[in-house]
Amino acid sequence: MEEHSTSPMQGPVKSRHSVANNSRRAVGLAGEEIAATHLQQQSGYVIEERNWRCRSGEIDLIALDGDTLVFIEVRSRTNPTRYGSAVEAITPRKCRQVRELAVIYLKQRKGNPLSIRFDVVAVTLDAEGKATEIKHLPGAF
Repeated sequence: MEEHSTSPMQGPVKSRHSVANNSRRAVGLAGEEIAATHLQQQSGYVIEERNWRCRSGEIDLIALDGDTLVFIEVRSRTNPTRYGSAVEAITPRKCRQVRELAVIYLKQRKGNPLSIRFDVVAVTLDAEGKATEIKHLPGAF
Protein backbone atom coordinates (compact mmCIF):
# COMPACT_ATOMS: atom_id res chain seq x y z
CA MET A 1 0.00 0.00 0.00
CA GLU A 2 1.46 3.32 -1.06
CA GLU A 3 1.24 6.18 1.41
CA HIS A 4 1.22 9.85 0.51
CA SER A 5 1.97 12.05 3.46
CA THR A 6 2.53 15.71 4.03
CA SER A 7 4.39 16.26 7.24
CA PRO A 8 5.20 18.89 8.32
CA MET A 9 2.50 20.89 6.60
CA GLN A 10 3.55 23.33 3.92
CA GLY A 11 1.58 26.36 4.96
CA PRO A 12 -1.50 26.33 7.14
CA VAL A 13 -4.38 24.18 6.03
CA LYS A 14 -7.26 25.18 8.24
CA SER A 15 -10.91 24.29 8.37
CA ARG A 16 -13.66 26.83 8.80
CA HIS A 17 -15.16 24.51 11.44
CA SER A 18 -14.15 25.32 15.03
CA VAL A 19 -12.58 22.45 16.96
CA ALA A 20 -12.13 24.53 20.13
CA ASN A 21 -14.64 22.47 22.11
CA ASN A 22 -13.06 19.27 20.74
CA SER A 23 -16.47 17.79 19.90
CA ARG A 24 -16.30 14.68 17.74
CA ARG A 25 -18.63 16.23 15.17
CA ALA A 26 -16.59 19.45 14.85
CA VAL A 27 -13.31 17.55 14.59
CA GLY A 28 -14.82 15.20 12.01
CA LEU A 29 -16.23 18.01 9.87
CA ALA A 30 -12.95 19.90 10.00
CA GLY A 31 -10.99 16.80 9.01
CA GLU A 32 -13.33 15.99 6.12
CA GLU A 33 -13.11 19.54 4.77
CA ILE A 34 -9.31 19.52 4.97
CA ALA A 35 -9.11 16.03 3.42
CA ALA A 36 -11.33 17.05 0.48
CA THR A 37 -9.26 20.17 -0.18
CA HIS A 38 -6.03 18.18 0.07
CA LEU A 39 -7.23 15.49 -2.35
CA GLN A 40 -8.39 18.08 -4.88
CA GLN A 41 -5.28 20.25 -4.72
CA GLN A 42 -2.54 17.67 -4.18
CA SER A 43 -3.88 14.62 -6.00
CA GLY A 44 -6.28 16.07 -8.57
CA TYR A 45 -9.33 14.21 -7.28
CA VAL A 46 -12.78 15.42 -8.30
CA ILE A 47 -15.10 15.23 -5.30
CA GLU A 48 -18.49 13.81 -6.32
CA GLU A 49 -20.11 13.40 -2.91
CA ARG A 50 -19.52 14.56 0.65
CA ASN A 51 -21.17 12.71 3.52
CA TRP A 52 -23.22 10.44 1.24
CA ARG A 53 -25.87 8.78 3.41
CA CYS A 54 -28.31 5.93 3.18
CA ARG A 55 -30.15 3.89 5.81
CA SER A 56 -27.09 1.71 6.40
CA GLY A 57 -24.60 4.49 7.08
CA GLU A 58 -22.42 7.19 5.58
CA ILE A 59 -19.41 7.46 3.30
CA ASP A 60 -17.29 10.53 4.08
CA LEU A 61 -16.10 11.34 0.56
CA ILE A 62 -16.63 9.85 -2.89
CA ALA A 63 -14.32 11.11 -5.61
CA LEU A 64 -12.99 10.43 -9.07
CA ASP A 65 -9.28 9.82 -9.53
CA GLY A 66 -9.12 9.65 -13.31
CA ASP A 67 -11.42 6.77 -14.28
CA THR A 68 -11.37 5.29 -10.77
CA LEU A 69 -14.22 5.93 -8.36
CA VAL A 70 -12.73 6.28 -4.88
CA PHE A 71 -14.59 5.77 -1.61
CA ILE A 72 -12.74 7.67 1.10
CA GLU A 73 -12.88 7.19 4.85
CA VAL A 74 -11.58 10.24 6.72
CA ARG A 75 -10.33 9.98 10.28
CA SER A 76 -9.42 13.05 12.30
CA ARG A 77 -7.68 13.49 15.62
CA THR A 78 -6.67 16.43 17.76
CA ASN A 79 -4.73 14.37 20.30
CA PRO A 80 -3.29 11.25 18.64
CA THR A 81 -1.20 10.28 21.67
CA ARG A 82 -4.25 10.11 23.92
CA TYR A 83 -6.66 8.28 21.61
CA GLY A 84 -4.33 6.60 19.13
CA SER A 85 -3.62 7.77 15.62
CA ALA A 86 -6.35 8.46 13.11
CA VAL A 87 -5.18 5.52 10.99
CA GLU A 88 -5.46 3.18 14.00
CA ALA A 89 -9.14 4.13 14.27
CA ILE A 90 -10.00 2.30 11.02
CA THR A 91 -11.33 -1.05 12.19
CA PRO A 92 -12.07 -4.14 10.08
CA ARG A 93 -15.75 -3.54 10.88
CA LYS A 94 -15.57 0.00 9.46
CA CYS A 95 -13.83 -1.28 6.30
CA ARG A 96 -16.58 -3.85 5.83
CA GLN A 97 -19.28 -1.21 6.35
CA VAL A 98 -17.74 1.16 3.78
CA ARG A 99 -17.52 -1.70 1.25
CA GLU A 100 -21.19 -2.55 1.82
CA LEU A 101 -22.18 1.11 1.44
CA ALA A 102 -20.16 1.33 -1.78
CA VAL A 103 -22.23 -1.53 -3.25
CA ILE A 104 -25.43 0.37 -2.41
CA TYR A 105 -24.02 3.57 -3.91
CA LEU A 106 -22.96 1.81 -7.11
CA LYS A 107 -26.43 0.31 -7.55
CA GLN A 108 -27.94 3.82 -7.39
CA ARG A 109 -25.31 5.56 -9.52
CA LYS A 110 -25.81 6.07 -13.24
CA GLY A 111 -22.95 4.55 -15.19
CA ASN A 112 -20.35 2.24 -13.78
CA PRO A 113 -16.76 3.33 -13.20
CA LEU A 114 -13.90 1.42 -14.81
CA SER A 115 -12.58 0.61 -11.35
CA ILE A 116 -13.14 1.42 -7.70
CA ARG A 117 -10.77 1.88 -4.79
CA PHE A 118 -10.99 2.48 -1.05
CA ASP A 119 -8.70 5.15 0.42
CA VAL A 120 -8.13 6.47 3.91
CA VAL A 121 -7.16 10.03 4.77
CA ALA A 122 -5.94 10.62 8.32
CA VAL A 123 -5.86 14.23 9.50
CA THR A 124 -4.20 15.45 12.68
CA LEU A 125 -5.43 18.86 13.83
CA ASP A 126 -4.08 21.34 16.34
CA ALA A 127 -6.34 23.12 18.84
CA GLU A 128 -7.09 25.87 16.30
CA GLY A 129 -8.28 23.43 13.64
CA LYS A 130 -5.13 23.63 11.50
CA ALA A 131 -3.85 20.40 9.98
CA THR A 132 -0.47 19.44 11.38
CA GLU A 133 -0.35 16.22 9.38
CA ILE A 134 -2.31 14.66 6.54
CA LYS A 135 -1.76 11.03 5.56
CA HIS A 136 -3.38 9.73 2.40
CA LEU A 137 -3.38 5.97 1.98
CA PRO A 138 -4.66 5.00 -1.50
CA GLY A 139 -6.04 1.46 -1.65
CA ALA A 140 -6.00 1.18 2.14
CA PHE A 141 -8.58 -1.63 2.16
